[in-house]
Amino acid sequence: MACQSAAPGAAQSKKIVVTGLSPEAVRELQASAPANVRLVPAAAGQLLQEAADADAVLGTATADVIRAGPRIRWMQTFSAGVERYRSPELLNSPIVLTNAKIIQGPNIADHAMAMLLSLTRDLHRIIPNRPNEEWTRGQHRAIELKGKTAVVVGVGGIGMQIAQRARGFDMRVIGVDPKDIPYTPLLEKVVPPDRIDSVLPEADVLFVAAPHTPESERMIGARQFELLKRGAYFIVVSRGKLYDTAALVKALDGKHLAGAGLDVTDPEPLPKGHPLWKFENVVITPHIAGQSDRVQERRMELLKENIRRFAAGEPLLNVVDKQKGY
Repeated sequence: MACQSAAPGAAQSKKIVVTGLSPEAVRELQASAPANVRLVPAAAGQLLQEAADADAVLGTATADVIRAGPRIRWMQTFSAGVERYRSPELLNSPIVLTNAKIIQGPNIADHAMAMLLSLTRDLHRIIPNRPNEEWTRGQHRAIELKGKTAVVVGVGGIGMQIAQRARGFDMRVIGVDPKDIPYTPLLEKVVPPDRIDSVLPEADVLFVAAPHTPESERMIGARQFELLKRGAYFIVVSRGKLYDTAALVKALDGKHLAGAGLDVTDPEPLPKGHPLWKFENVVITPHIAGQSDRVQERRMELLKENIRRFAAGEPLLNVVDKQKGY
């Protein structure tokens, strides 16, 4: 996890405003916090007032809160993606921004594989027939993952978890990422985004788990879909703006893709009547991959540790490069 200090004068009293957490969660955080930390829950109508003398804010990083809180030096989001928070106020401030990029990795990776398996095992066609109470065989078309190649775009906290699961299915995994990724047996190789076209022809499955930034927007377009093997699968669990929706519809209409699994779309929510709804081989879920029975436990562990570090003037975990957006 990236680290950066955000608390000069660590021994001083710290006011941390919290929004978006239950009263029980705030009490749990306060119980574990150092003595010099005071957690203040704030509903939407109270947030700007409470931010005025706050040292940190948990749960948001909007421009209006930054303007209201001249003392704020740390802001923690509860999501992995931070694109909606990248205002000039934040980018030009001394505030350290941290996110939830790693804690959601296991559940989002599970969801990515679930969408893929629903397609490769033909479950997307079988499950809807259950109300008919028919034991129908013969038309079942199943694809085995062993030996297939997965290309994972974005091998951070989520993408690396996808790679781990894909390797568990005996898949060959190639990563696409702008960072220098340390050697791992999970990845056969990693190429930078400007070389993505060189590995797409190898992909039986293309997973998209990269953050949304100006550089990554629409990085999967008509050219990229054409480069994929005929019969490949397309799975997206990060942000809908990373792919060209019209180009995806065309690739599905032309039978170039065997199917797609979309937890995120553009536009979002996907409106009624949109062409993507008509494809039987497209599994659509309403941006729910980030949910699980364990994610809140991991979020609380991260918050407790970062509160402790902030109070002590130590480097924080999950620091976002504000200029890059991840």
